[in-house]
Amino acid sequence: MGHVQDRWFTSVPDPDQPSKRKRVPTARHGVGKRYKARITGPDGNEVSESFADGQYKAAKQWVADREVKLALGTYVDTKAGRVRLETFGTRWIADLDVDELSRENLERRFRRRIFPALGRMELGAVKPSTIRAWDAELRREGLSDRYRHTLFGNLSALFTAAVDDGLIVKNPLGGKSVKKPKPVKKKIVPWPEERVWAVQAALVERFRVLVDLGAGLGLRQGECFALAVDDVDFEKGTVRVCRQVKTVRSRPVFALPKYDKVREVPLSAPVTRALRVHMARFPPVKITLPWNVPSGTPTTAVLIVTSVRGLAIAANDFNRNYWKKALEAAGVPHDRYENGMHDLRHFFASLLLDQGESIKAVAEWLGHTDPSFTLSTYTHLMPSSDERTKSVIDGVYARRPGSGADGPATARDTSESE
Repeated sequence: MGHVQDRWFTSVPDPDQPSKRKRVPTARHGVGKRYKARITGPDGNEVSESFADGQYKAAKQWVADREVKLALGTYVDTKAGRVRLETFGTRWIADLDVDELSRENLERRFRRRIFPALGRMELGAVKPSTIRAWDAELRREGLSDRYRHTLFGNLSALFTAAVDDGLIVKNPLGGKSVKKPKPVKKKIVPWPEERVWAVQAALVERFRVLVDLGAGLGLRQGECFALAVDDVDFEKGTVRVCRQVKTVRSRPVFALPKYDKVREVPLSAPVTRALRVHMARFPPVKITLPWNVPSGTPTTAVLIVTSVRGLAIAANDFNRNYWKKALEAAGVPHDRYENGMHDLRHFFASLLLDQGESIKAVAEWLGHTDPSFTLSTYTHLMPSSDERTKSVIDGVYARRPGSGADGPATARDTSESE
């Protein structure tokens, strides 16, 4: 139970009346704040607040309010929120259960866009108005809705963790006055076939097969770089996608594909020929890289496509020195986030959907975790079912006994006359 201590007076036995006690001034009488309100927090430690002379009722109310919150399980020590955002955030990022590349990207976003503006503030001092002002500055700097959306999500996750730890009561990004950025999801516009082959022709010969891997197998860029000889079953006509090359802490590493989703993709005859020609012209190279993190277990694979120096390909180097130049030579726009190798996956998906392949199959071959994501991304590329529906119904009625005047039109005319 909480209580309020009067630090200016104490109770002692009354020498004149042994059965009673009397109040006498303490050594602190008249010095500092008079009342000290105390409760025992959820962790068993004392939490207190001092009140001036004349504020006894306020001190009692302080105790009562916190005892109610303790009983309801909603108590938060206001002093706990005094830890700085950068201090808490640095520890939170370090403890997250994510892959190391995601942690590195998270660190970069906080270091560039969150800590400089909010890092020195105490967690409990960050209000919805603080977030609105921070976002206004991001907008003035011209940051895209998509990037601001990512920053909001990252910062909100940090404050959710602080709420879970009992450091603050509410997440300031959850306030109704805080307008979260909503990135516009652009519809995928697949490359025309002519562009695919023009870009492939503009690449140096060593890397042309990458277009076949992206457009003909739907592989991500890192999966193209990590494809090994043992992953290709020429007799069965399949490719097993089981690793990627990515850069973590400036070091290349092998890792599982995105979402840790290993999959098999059908290998067509043209892609088979392209692989055989490439492997004859540029023999595969045995490459050893750490697994998942720079300090990870060394793992060896005989890679089909390697750099000019016979090393695992670094995405940034390839994009800057080869891919962008091929786009330019082919007359294709090549801004930072425009027309990357990922567009070859869109081309692959659009071809399959245009031919009536199922969403489930396309999702599996692309390595998506949920077919609904595939559907939402590519639904506008699926052929219209109107004509197919008409054809099916026409066929049913054509096989109907005595078909002719007894079709749907006759039924419709009769109903209208009624």
